[in-house]
Amino acid sequence: MAEIVRMPKMSDTMTEGVVAKWHKKVGDTIKSGDLVAEIETDKATMEFESYQSGTLLYIGVPEGKAGAINSVLAIIGAPGEDYIPLLEAEEKNKAAEQSEAAKKEEKPAPKTESKPTPKAEPKPEVKTVSSPAQSQSDSRLKVSPLARSLAEQKGIDLSKIKGSGDNGRIIKRDIDWFKPGSYVAGGMMTTALTHESFEEQPVSQMRKTIARRLSESKFTAPHFYLTLDIEMSRCIDARETINAATGSKVSFNDFVIKACATALQQHPKVNSSWMGDTIRTNHHINIGVAVAVEEGLLVPVVRYADSKTLTQINAEVKEYAVKAKDKKLQPADWEGNTFTISNLGMFDIEEFTAIINPPDACILAVGAIKSVPVVKNGQVMAGNVMRVTLSCDHRVVDGVTGAKFLNTVKGYLENPVLLLGQSSI
Repeated sequence: MAEIVRMPKMSDTMTEGVVAKWHKKVGDTIKSGDLVAEIETDKATMEFESYQSGTLLYIGVPEGKAGAINSVLAIIGAPGEDYIPLLEAEEKNKAAEQSEAAKKEEKPAPKTESKPTPKAEPKPEVKTVSSPAQSQSDSRLKVSPLARSLAEQKGIDLSKIKGSGDNGRIIKRDIDWFKPGSYVAGGMMTTALTHESFEEQPVSQMRKTIARRLSESKFTAPHFYLTLDIEMSRCIDARETINAATGSKVSFNDFVIKACATALQQHPKVNSSWMGDTIRTNHHINIGVAVAVEEGLLVPVVRYADSKTLTQINAEVKEYAVKAKDKKLQPADWEGNTFTISNLGMFDIEEFTAIINPPDACILAVGAIKSVPVVKNGQVMAGNVMRVTLSCDHRVVDGVTGAKFLNTVKGYLENPVLLLGQSSI
């Protein structure tokens, strides 16, 4: 007997899925456990295996198209079996549900008043004025002798070049960099567009989910921000020593993860979630680490980060980064965070604020380490400062609570000997 295979819900936040690829075609024989399709969810592309055996009779969602959760993905049955009654029944059920929903939401239509159509005003006359640079002769342009000679050799019209030399003088580099349809200004080549143009791309499932979740977070949770400078010189020395001793490549972000995880043990209110009628204080510490991918942002989770060593954290984050870029992350990889870290230091960003990643109460934005003058023991000397900003949900975390947590993190990073025992490396 033919059965409908429905679009599965592969993550808690998934509302629809896009079929990235079909591994079977209509008429193919399918066994239970066979890979049937690859489905793009809001966070990853996941393999869908069949639970039924039979022949693929019908494909409900073509490659590249989206289907809502529980919609008809495919129909599997006996070879040549009539599946049309199943589709007709599905359409009747859908129509009945829509009719019922329409009755509940039915409201009297607002009255509309017709308005007189305004008379079209005459369009102003547009006059075309030729550019001075194009109307003047080559002899009046400011051109170096070498540039003029090169322009003659290449057949370039000097009136179409904007000089980058003193007082707009055309020099050799302007000729070297000139391309038809462009001009050079200040050593930068700019393409001269003669018409308006744009392109539009469909919004991916991942980008839709990012937009929805972060909008809900930003406009639901009352954010406030705490910023602190951390002197990282001792942390830099500790990192170099650890990497030399172990042959690994522990990053500064690994230190930040470890410092936050250890600090959360002392500040459990920061490791909490707003649940509406209750505030959940988590006894476990799972750190979400924001990873940029082509279509947006994923946040895989380092579980029980307070109990892991620096090298363990480093290996786990690297593995997650590879899986995220290959769209191989599974729901278990990104669920269950209690605190999140977003680091843009590798892009030379000194300071930024991040939007809280639900259900967390806080997220830490980490900037680049900058060499700046600092005062130590009353003397000005070279220092290495990293600026961090903690975004807090004021429903859960108050200013003093967030400030104490940040200062604990600062203490660990400025004195890594307090953070790292032999077992922590």
